[in-house]
Amino acid sequence: MAGAVLVAPAARALPDGLALTPPMGFNNWNTTACGPEFTEAMVRDIADIFVSKGLKDAGYEYVNIDDCWAEKTRDAAGQLVPNRTRFPSGIKAVADYVHSKGLKFGIYTSAGTATCEKDNGFPGGLGHEESDAQQFASWGVDYLKYDNCNNQGVDAKERYRKMRDALKKTGRPIVFSLCEWGQSKPWEWASDTGHLWRTTGDIVDTWPRTMEIYEENVVLDSYAGPGHWNDPDMLEVGNGKMSAVQYQSHFSLWAIMAAPLLIGSDLRKVSADTFTILENKDVIAVDQDRLGVQGKRIRTTGASGADVIVKPLANGDKAVALFNKSASTQTISTSLAEIGMSGPAVLKDLWTKSAHTTSDAISASVASHATVIYRVSANG
Repeated sequence: MAGAVLVAPAARALPDGLALTPPMGFNNWNTTACGPEFTEAMVRDIADIFVSKGLKDAGYEYVNIDDCWAEKTRDAAGQLVPNRTRFPSGIKAVADYVHSKGLKFGIYTSAGTATCEKDNGFPGGLGHEESDAQQFASWGVDYLKYDNCNNQGVDAKERYRKMRDALKKTGRPIVFSLCEWGQSKPWEWASDTGHLWRTTGDIVDTWPRTMEIYEENVVLDSYAGPGHWNDPDMLEVGNGKMSAVQYQSHFSLWAIMAAPLLIGSDLRKVSADTFTILENKDVIAVDQDRLGVQGKRIRTTGASGADVIVKPLANGDKAVALFNKSASTQTISTSLAEIGMSGPAVLKDLWTKSAHTTSDAISASVASHATVIYRVSANG
């Protein structure tokens, strides 16, 4: 058991030094979709809030836009055209503004003939990879989310690797996010293609869907590492349809799974409690640990029971999550021996900030749908 927790699998990542820890930032889709509030003013506001509210200091870096940023047709030269209503200043001006705040800018398209927008989509990248990549680079794009709609049945490896090569050819460092929904098991082949890959279909702001995605992603720990991450989709924290306890668990579980942390709520409207969750630097440190190991579930009592997840950290500490999936409070336990450590050790609760010393037992009374996450440090 200790060996399974300690050893990170060898996997070949892109040799560009990007995304050595899971990307952190924002994407508008979960809060706006293609609604009228998705505009360049919103993007600028989010960049401002990253700075003013401390999110940048907490590690959030990318301000990304999703579908519906473009016009429905390319221009006569085959170039993408920013939507004149949403982005009257153009994409480069918005990217320049984001960069002026010391942040990075991300964009979206699909590895198909059109994007996923329900009314026939916007122009996709299939067959336009080099042109689109060059255009993104010229705008100052730092991150590309590449979706899977309207793919014409072309093999995923072919489509995504063609864009990988086009991005590389630009000479600009661009984090490449494969949004293939896990259909062709990208965790098995995409570590040399992109920096992260979706392992599931889309998240929505409900506890049952968040749990479905968690269950699909938590078992893929052996495939993640620096520069190549499992992506269980963006955060719903702050969107209002789950409880504060559920959002806290959502954030804790994504962190211990070394998932990208992309805020999906409109930060202009969320409560102070949302910022408290999103800015928990102790939990963020678990996600961003430079060892780059996704936490391993070492014990589960099923979909309505309890899980224990362990993540080794670069300084020799371990993060341990005790997650209660059931409808009532229960005690969840593991031990130093089970996680490959010896006592005594200090357990720091990363939400309450309380700490205590243990000789072996790691245990807590955990409320329904809550997660207690400890950082376990050798005592002396």
